[in-house]
Amino acid sequence: MPKESRPELKNRTAGIIDVLKKVYPNPRTALNYSNPLELLVATILSAQTTDRGVNLVTAGLFNKYPTPADYANADVRQFEQEIRSTGFYRNKTRAVTAACRKIAEDYGSQVPDTMEGLLTLPGVARKTANVVLGSAFGKNEGIAVDRHVARVAGRLKLTAEDDPPKIEQDLMELVPKNDWTAFSHMVILHGRETCTARKPNCPACPLNKLCPSAFK
Repeated sequence: MPKESRPELKNRTAGIIDVLKKVYPNPRTALNYSNPLELLVATILSAQTTDRGVNLVTAGLFNKYPTPADYANADVRQFEQEIRSTGFYRNKTRAVTAACRKIAEDYGSQVPDTMEGLLTLPGVARKTANVVLGSAFGKNEGIAVDRHVARVAGRLKLTAEDDPPKIEQDLMELVPKNDWTAFSHMVILHGRETCTARKPNCPACPLNKLCPSAFK
């Protein structure tokens, strides 16, 4: 297959986005939340586990810890057990409690609504910040790259990178800024439902005519 020019790649990306919007007209994160703090905590807990598993944990967690101070002052051992099923529970406990302590002390108990502010929080990198900004604050500051986005973007040949920050930069150059948050949600859904890790369902994939990896 001949190498695509930049205009050809951008045109194919636009076609991909059009198809995804038809298939997933109302994309959103699968994490349950009702405010920015809840989404921040849920996103930290979602690392290396399923959103469904996180939602089972946060159903009780959000009622018990409604404010940043509640998390910051939580009994560490007890909190570890409460989130144990999400995996890496010690690291996640440190991240959640430290991030919430900084929110309580430095941000007036309000989750920062800027990339710069969110990145000052312990345990928060660009992926988490993008999720919170896009879904809780409606701000398109970047594209959240999880394992599904990395896999699907690679198969679609929208990037040749393996490193999430580099993948994000490639995608931000191709995807219109207004679509950044929705694009991440749509690709995640597509990766879960159709372009799965072990066996992508190319025959049923609505993107198969736009995908260089289809049927390979």
